[in-house]
Amino acid sequence: MERVHQAFLNILRSALAGQPLEGSPELSPEEWARLMELARQHHLLPLVFETVHSLPELKNAPFLPPVRLQVRQQIIAQAQKSWDFLNLSRRLQAAGIPTLVVKGIICRNLYPLPDHRTSSDEDLLIPAGAFGRCHQLLTDCGMTTTESPEGLADAYEIPYRKKDGPLYIELHRHLFPPESEAYGDLNRFFEGVFDRAVEETIDGTPVRTMCPTDHLFYLVCHAFKHFLHSGFGIRQVCDIVMYANVHGSGIDWAAVLDHCREIRADRFAAAVFEIGRNHLVFDPERAHYPRQWREISVDEGPMLEDLLAGGVYGSASTSRSHSSSITLDAVAAGKQGRKTGNAVLLSLFPPAKKLEGRYPYLKDRPWLLPAAWVSRMVRYHRESRSEGGNRGAEALKIGNQRVELLREYGIIK
Repeated sequence: MERVHQAFLNILRSALAGQPLEGSPELSPEEWARLMELARQHHLLPLVFETVHSLPELKNAPFLPPVRLQVRQQIIAQAQKSWDFLNLSRRLQAAGIPTLVVKGIICRNLYPLPDHRTSSDEDLLIPAGAFGRCHQLLTDCGMTTTESPEGLADAYEIPYRKKDGPLYIELHRHLFPPESEAYGDLNRFFEGVFDRAVEETIDGTPVRTMCPTDHLFYLVCHAFKHFLHSGFGIRQVCDIVMYANVHGSGIDWAAVLDHCREIRADRFAAAVFEIGRNHLVFDPERAHYPRQWREISVDEGPMLEDLLAGGVYGSASTSRSHSSSITLDAVAAGKQGRKTGNAVLLSLFPPAKKLEGRYPYLKDRPWLLPAAWVSRMVRYHRESRSEGGNRGAEALKIGNQRVELLREYGIIK
């Protein structure tokens, strides 16, 4: 592992433990700049900065003042978002509207400095039939959505943004898009989740959320979903291992393993926990991590290398983002009994159904599919010219490499 990545993980481990960094990483100014950029890509800049900003070697670093300002702005914005969200949660509870808070503030509350673990949004899950009342209360509280009336009726998630503040919410009818061929079937594991819900208290506000077994499995599934796309980043590993450390005694680990095996994610999940154990703060004893999990033989190295390169949710580059069509088609092919070798061809020439979101005219005129293929290729070519290099070729290379990674962890054959 290269020095910058190792130093990044060491710093992150200290931040998660709420402890001072043991010794200096002894990086060059150029390496420090790369490490800070890595922290930005993984949306962990406040956590990293808080741990290293007082090191003597950084006293006169030219990048420190602008980074300090950026960190301060992120922390202030996060504190405001958390405050607004808890106020909104109290309004929902007072109105008797059933919602479950997922990820977001639940995960942040596990960290030594919660507002240093920033979130771009908060996720709320609602049961069938609750949307109308929930939508009305959100709009009464100053939240607006750009979703069309048709989208309000049909979308599995609806985005809302506060008119006069940074709060952004995604309201979920389902935890995963039901139409997805690769992971839409994950929703079946969360039927009855409201009946199993528990209550946590955050800054004096009671918050309803999923029970520990459901929530840990959901965090694994959420990381798994992004792994099937273009990557999921080290921050989700942090969330998973922090959650397991705190709530491990209440987790039905056997049930989580059974579910993971059913979706071919058992070796994936085991690799996540190995990353946590070997490089972060995962404590198998504290988490009540059972023998049947520890006996899963897996090399976490390739996954760690992939997620560090990919940034948060695999968004480090346009090429990596575009590569997701190859991996998703490979997974869908495996579920449908098709050969995964056709994934590259399908990613270049997908069916009309998969392109309707970007090219709405295909809904009524599917015979225009060849025109959509051409438009798509032209767009990729323009992106390649604007960003430099052959992005299409690079996306194919990354996609093929990541298909092999899916095979390595037993997700596809």
